[in-house]
This record gives sequence, C-alpha cells and structure tokens, in this order.
Amino acid sequence: MDGKRCELCASAGGTTLWESPTCRVVRVDDPHYPGFCRVIWTTHVREMTDLEPDERQGLMNVVFAVEKVVRALFAPDKINLASFGNMTPHLHWHVIPRWHDDRHFPEPVWGAVQRDAPRPRPAVDDNTLRQALRRQLHPDQYQG
Repeated sequence: MDGKRCELCASAGGTTLWESPTCRVVRVDDPHYPGFCRVIWTTHVREMTDLEPDERQGLMNVVFAVEKVVRALFAPDKINLASFGNMTPHLHWHVIPRWHDDRHFPEPVWGAVQRDAPRPRPAVDDNTLRQALRRQLHPDQYQG
C-alpha cells in the first residue's frame, strides 16, 4: 500500500485535536472508550525505524503527552499504547484508556466482548481535550 491508497494519508483518521508539521492527534469516535486517541505521523511511513532518531523521540514525546492528558481527564485504570499498522501500514500509535469493567477487559479492545454494560465513563468534550493537549504539548505557547 502506498500513500495514495492509505486511509491515514487520505483522511484525518478521527477528529483532529492537535497537529504539528510532523504529526497529529485525533480522537477516535468510540462510545465505549472515551478518550481513545491516535497519534498519526503526517507523512506516509510504515515503521518507527523509517524515522530519524530525533523524529522518533519527538513522536514518542507526543504519545506520552497524550497519555498524560487522557489519564488526567478520564481517570482510567490503565492505558494501552499500541502501534500495529497491520491493517493500515501508516505509522500511528493508539492511546487507549482502559477500565477494569470496560467491555473487553482484560482482552484488547479489538478482542472478544467480555461484558455489555460497564459503568458510565467521564464525559469530556473535544474542546476540553483539545485545550488540555495544547497545554501539555506547548505550555509556553498556550494562550487559553
């Protein structure tokens, strides 16, 4: 698959919350996992080792910043970080909040459903999440 047929080259891959010239953070529309975000590399590359060392570090800094914001806003029991790319071979990371009573726990969110009705999750709108990401990723530039 090349960049011309790649869904992450052709679309945002979710609701864009933050972006830089190298990557973007999007919210995944999944009602069972509020706060589920992806960090997507802008250009079409397949693997972390396709990046220069400073680019890899920069990308992981964004992944860790998203994890920190999701933990603060959604108070999950655990965060899952994943970078597969088997279905979409475009470099991206999943940042997934998990709760002990979520639909799939302890399985991955792509696994078999374990239960139907977990307790309600924190409701955080896109704008609140967007502002928290901006504060975390560029605290010296944040205007509010």
